[in-house]
Order: sequence, then C-alpha cells, then structure tokens
Amino acid sequence: MPTHKTHPVEIAGLRRELPLFEVKPGLKIAILNILGDTELTQASAKELAKQLAAKPFDALVTAEAKSIPLAYALSVETRKPYVVLRKTYKSYMGDALKAETLSITTGEPQTLILDEKDFELIKGKKVVIIDDVISTGSTLQGIRMILDKAGATIAAEAAIFTEGDRAEWMHIVSLGHLPLFTD
Repeated sequence: MPTHKTHPVEIAGLRRELPLFEVKPGLKIAILNILGDTELTQASAKELAKQLAAKPFDALVTAEAKSIPLAYALSVETRKPYVVLRKTYKSYMGDALKAETLSITTGEPQTLILDEKDFELIKGKKVVIIDDVISTGSTLQGIRMILDKAGATIAAEAAIFTEGDRAEWMHIVSLGHLPLFTD
C-alpha cells in the first residue's frame, strides 16, 4: 500500500490526515474523500446546516460523486431536498440540461447533467450549491451554468473546505481552508 505525506485537519471537532497528491509537477493538494466516512460527513453536515440557517433556500444541489453523502446528510439536517447533477447521461433522464467544465482532479472536461425529473424541483427556486472541496471553481462554474439554464437562484455556495486562493473564496460558506503544497 503506497504511503503519502499527509496534511492534518480538524473538521467539526474531528481530526483527519489528508493524503497529499501531485496534480501537476511541483504542486500537490490535500485530498478529502468523505466517501465511507459517515462520522465526518454527519459532523460536517451539522456544522454547515448551522452556518446556512440564516439563508433562506428551497433545495440543495451538488455534482456527482464525492459530495453526494454530504448533500444527503445536509438534506436530512435542513429538511430540504437535494439534487445531484450527474456526469453521464442515461436515457431515463429525458430532456436533461447539460453544461461542460474542466475537472482539476482529472484534468479532463466533465459534463454535468440535470435530470429532467429534477428540473421542476429547482426551476425558479433558491438553491444552495454543495461541494466537498472548492478548489479552482470549475465544478461551481458548471453547476452555476445549469442553475442559470434552469432559472434557479443561488442562495449560497457551501463546502467542507475551500482550497487555493483564500481571497477568491471568501463568499463560500465553509468549515475550513486547505493550502496548496509546492515543492
């Protein structure tokens, strides 16, 4: 099993060691993977729900896949429905809305798709965008494009962590900030 250098973090009173991975020569990022970490996901959702309590909204929106457990837990905490923008179109999704963005983790273009069944859930509504980590903003950009096409209004953008240029993310509701690691 490979060993990686790690970066210690505290999230909602819980400590974790995030492995560092190189995303391009001379640049590493700390990887937060909440999949399977129910304790961390629940604690993060409770804290984010507190921070979002003063912001009126109708639904939560996230992109597939790592932030789905957070959106679900936050949905339970806030009693608001959640929508997952998918990355692959399936025929049952009907007349879906699509937007393309560039993923920092893969370096490849990614498509975000709003299933036809979820369109009415967010059309003309106030929504909160949810992500696990907001780094370059490319996923945010794709989600914003879909929400614009759907006629939704963004009430807030929230994440467990922001990453990179802290000043760029001051408007994000978050539980912390991750630095970038250079050699």
